Amino acid sequence: MLALSATELMGLVSTYLWVLFRIGAMVMAMPVLGTQLLPMRIRLYLAILLTFMVAPYIPPVPQLDALSLASWIVIAEQILIGAAMGFMLQLLFQIHVVAGQIIAMQMGLGFASMNDPAMGISVAVVSQIFTMLVTLLFLAMNGHLVAIEVLAESFVTLPIGQTLAAVDFYTLVLRFSWVMAAALLIGLPAVTALLIVNLSFGVMMRAAPQLNVFSIGFPLTLCLGLFIIWVLMANMVQSYQLLLGEALIWLREMVGAS
Repeated sequence: MLALSATELMGLVSTYLWVLFRIGAMVMAMPVLGTQLLPMRIRLYLAILLTFMVAPYIPPVPQLDALSLASWIVIAEQILIGAAMGFMLQLLFQIHVVAGQIIAMQMGLGFASMNDPAMGISVAVVSQIFTMLVTLLFLAMNGHLVAIEVLAESFVTLPIGQTLAAVDFYTLVLRFSWVMAAALLIGLPAVTALLIVNLSFGVMMRAAPQLNVFSIGFPLTLCLGLFIIWVLMANMVQSYQLLLGEALIWLREMVGAS
């Protein structure tokens, strides 16, 4: 019969438990895997599976009493690091949500919203189309595998028990401005084209006041907006690949991975 002392049992539990907190926090916060489309139980099983795969290969963890204050501080650090990594990837998806919202407002579909099953909120229809597209691209380009690889490397660059001073949270805060700038770049061609269309309708209404702007302008603006979105889809893959590469590079920089 295998007999373990209290110290050995505590070290075994600490080795896997603290790893589980960091992996679980990222799995719950990252896109695709952390959305409401995947049941909570499946996400928990996935986090446990990744923990058993990663834990044997990480540097030795500090031996602390499970009920001590130092142990709770380490747990909070692991949750914060994992959640920050998942949130960094969430910014990549929110870029296209904001871009879809900007385009929808210009083409008159700002009022047409639907429930997003991934986030559990109502977003514009154009944003929902962009979200489904970038989700498929994220999986097709193995973005989830790269994120898991960076997560495993973070246990080497940021060993358990190390203070949060080594984590570059400034990079995470700085990316908020990047989200809005990238969203404007994605939606700028459509917004510019729709602005020209609206200015043209304004000139027409001024020249012929008897024309009804709501019966003529709104359907035509909507059709032209859908056509512009169809044209933008041709460069969607290239732009998304560039944004995905930058997001993964920043994710590595945040945890200090090479």
